[in-house]
Amino acid sequence: MPRHFNIADLFELVADRVPERTALVCGQQRSTYEQLEQRANRLAHFLAARGVQAGQHVGLYLYNCNEYLEGMLACFKLRAVPININYRYVEEELAYILSNADLVACIHHREFAPHIAAVHSTAPALTTFVYVEDDSGVNPESIGSIAYEQALAGESAARDFAERADDDLFILYTGGTTGMPKGVMWPHKHVFYAAMGGGGYFHPDGVITEPEQIAERIGDFAIVGIALAPLMHGACWWYACIQLLSGNALVLSPAHHLVAEDVWDIVERERVNSLTIVGDAMAVPLLDALRAHPGRWDLSSVFAVGSGGAVFSASKQDAFRELLPNIMVRNSFGSSESGAMGADGGGRAGEGLGNVTRSEFMSVLAQNADGSYREVRPGEKGIFARCGHIPVGYYNDPEKTAKTFVPVEGQVWLLTGDEAKLEDDDTITVYGRGSNCINTGGEKVFPEEVEQALKNHPAVFDCLVVGTPDQRLGSRVTAVVAARDGQSLCLASLQDEARKHIAGYKVPRELHLVTEVPRAPSGKPAYPKALDIALSGAHRAE
Repeated sequence: MPRHFNIADLFELVADRVPERTALVCGQQRSTYEQLEQRANRLAHFLAARGVQAGQHVGLYLYNCNEYLEGMLACFKLRAVPININYRYVEEELAYILSNADLVACIHHREFAPHIAAVHSTAPALTTFVYVEDDSGVNPESIGSIAYEQALAGESAARDFAERADDDLFILYTGGTTGMPKGVMWPHKHVFYAAMGGGGYFHPDGVITEPEQIAERIGDFAIVGIALAPLMHGACWWYACIQLLSGNALVLSPAHHLVAEDVWDIVERERVNSLTIVGDAMAVPLLDALRAHPGRWDLSSVFAVGSGGAVFSASKQDAFRELLPNIMVRNSFGSSESGAMGADGGGRAGEGLGNVTRSEFMSVLAQNADGSYREVRPGEKGIFARCGHIPVGYYNDPEKTAKTFVPVEGQVWLLTGDEAKLEDDDTITVYGRGSNCINTGGEKVFPEEVEQALKNHPAVFDCLVVGTPDQRLGSRVTAVVAARDGQSLCLASLQDEARKHIAGYKVPRELHLVTEVPRAPSGKPAYPKALDIALSGAHRAE
């Protein structure tokens, strides 16, 4: 049977090459490539027996666990589509995704059975449930859920599935910063090249051109990598695939919240080589733990820390280099819709969030007067955009699809939503999400740039910046800040620090002090909640 640029095909090639190598570690759970392969096959046979067919959607409503990756692979083997479900969803959000994603089956931790039962009526096609054991003691019978190990027990581990295709779908639901979650529809081949490096992350020859080459690229020694975002977040899902399709070892934390000391314990125990985080929300507690416990951990195995998906400020990058002087620090740009858009080259320090190299597949687009788009000329600003290996749209949302995927001279481009500038040296300076841009006195201010400046203040633990109404300026730059324990913070002090890094019109004019800045489990900013805090006035500080 021919192999394709399909994640299931690629994984099987790797599993056959290094069956005894450790593939996955999560707490006390450990799996070799052969074990992961066989258990995924058993689950795939179970789902098929329950009527799950190619193209149908299976929800993964789980904390980090080995079963999450088994479920993902099982779906891919059947040409079915796994759907990531955020375990922090409230009832309204859960009801929406069960219905919007057209689920027919759901694999869930036992504790989530009552949540599913409360909204099950919104998804009449959802008839198959499998629960992963936990210590909740919740009764799963209300939805007729079967125990995971029971489901696998009587099934074959044989690899006897139908031929797959490059364009089988990989759907990633993303909440972004506003609105209900949206399902980004990625063909397997496109997401493999756009988000997973095309098999070239760990090889000097770059991307592969034939599926069988994936096994040939496997190194003699596995790189041990830990991803700190939960698996239900795209950054972790993709990193998991990168590791598994490289014959490397993926380490996950089973904790439901990030506890920095526990992370460093895992890094030491598993001799982790590379950490993948999501911006400062994860960087800060990790750095604080290293400062609070100097010499506690043997971290000599670590050679890289990488971030993507949220602001990774220059001050925090420098702190990692100071505390772990032998490591490489990488700040990457990307999103659920775009995949990896490149790493900050550092060519424009002090302006924007970073600078990446332009290519034939990555540019900046501006809108014409008639609503069409064009590539900008050097010196012009527009929207950071990508073509080539991109998604085919949003599931069940043709309106959003039409606004995000636009034609330019016969080529479809994806608009990332990030404002950017094409520089004279053919690089791209990225400023931030245009939808969050603050117009204050006629000047445009990107929250991410201000946040990066504020995080240089020694008393700032975390912060978000929003625009609040101002009678004279239209919008006022407003900071929602969590101070470090035992530290005091006032507006004047914050402003003094900000003026060292950004123009005066970008400096916050209002401060709200909170115990915790609102963020998603992945570490991404929750701007609507931050705005609600600012508008309430309950935490305003002078």
